[in-house]
Amino acid sequence: MGDVVTMQEDDRAGGREPASWSGAPPRTAGARTTNEEVRQQNLSAVLRLVHTAGAQSRSHIGAVTGLNRSTVTALVTELLELGLVREAEAAPTGRRGRPSLGVAADDAVVALGIRVEADAVSVALVGLGGAVHSRVRHDLSSPPSPRRFAQIASSLVDGMRADIDRHYRLVGAGLAVPGLVDEAGSVLVAPPLGWRREQVAPRLESAIGIPVTAGNDASIGAMAEARFGVGRDAANLLYLHGSLYGVGGGLIFDGTLLRGTSGFAGELGHTVLDPRGARCPCGRRGCLSAEVTPGPLLKLLGRRKLDEDELDIELGVARDPAITAELERQVDLLSLALTNFVNAFAPEVVVLSGYLGVLLAASRERLSDAVHIDPVGAEGRQVRLERARMRSRLMQLAPAEMAFAPLLLDPAGMAPGR
Repeated sequence: MGDVVTMQEDDRAGGREPASWSGAPPRTAGARTTNEEVRQQNLSAVLRLVHTAGAQSRSHIGAVTGLNRSTVTALVTELLELGLVREAEAAPTGRRGRPSLGVAADDAVVALGIRVEADAVSVALVGLGGAVHSRVRHDLSSPPSPRRFAQIASSLVDGMRADIDRHYRLVGAGLAVPGLVDEAGSVLVAPPLGWRREQVAPRLESAIGIPVTAGNDASIGAMAEARFGVGRDAANLLYLHGSLYGVGGGLIFDGTLLRGTSGFAGELGHTVLDPRGARCPCGRRGCLSAEVTPGPLLKLLGRRKLDEDELDIELGVARDPAITAELERQVDLLSLALTNFVNAFAPEVVVLSGYLGVLLAASRERLSDAVHIDPVGAEGRQVRLERARMRSRLMQLAPAEMAFAPLLLDPAGMAPGR
């Protein structure tokens, strides 16, 4: 093959999706590139493009990647032989004549997206390209111990095995945890679950018998939102998710997920807004997670639990002054936090998910001012404030993306059954 995709070109080919998201080591200046490495990069670029953008014509693949026609044909042929893509109808081009078949990710290649929460364990079967084939959920009355979680997850996966064995090719599993997770899959601390220093990924891998990669739920949510959601075209994105159990965040800088030391970056929920405020599970007072939470509103509404859509409706019709006052208090604190985050990180897009998306729907004008007007130098920057659109699908796709990462990085080396 005569074409070489540089790392910068490769990033653009995947919709600003650099290899470092997949756990690849950074390329050093002057590193020697062999023909085999070039082939791997090109296969990766094509597979990632159809994985995140859907069915594409061969000509469009060439236009996005900068590869010539013969090289694209050779790469697509190899991916077809590997069983990673299939021929499918591509998006309309507007030209006359019979449309040619495009190339799509083969959604029979699957990964498990597993999520553990304080009140539930869920498992989704996700295909390449983002198709969710099935999902199951086990509700809990109290947070599970690591051992109990592994037992529940194993039971849920066992219930899917017959279907997987008949119809799919499984590459691995990803696990989303509401806490600090290091690169080895060990949980340093997960306050909603009461876990500390637990080797969760190895434990789950032993229970279900397939490779498991674990990550912080908010960080991998940012990654999925940037690949499939409202932040898809943004190189710099701030993602914040809120729930009864706290606020988590993820940051994407120049197209790369910010991991920090041992993968612990992005704990924005523990930004202190009021040192005299409510006690946070982390031990401090006035953290964003402790102050901006649906708990007080649910109590005022006389409800124990509401999902995101139900809370949207309840707050939309509520006329109780106490509810209005609490809502305004939380929105003002979230506005302060957003102003600080925009000053610190200068994102193109701020994405609010879960309970924070509910607050955005209820008070868009005030929160929009926080990112458009309040920050220093606001007149010279453009910041979009968006509500996450993937809703429940986000935490089905996000953990599965971790399992797909090695395959997307090295399709020929990691193709299942090879």
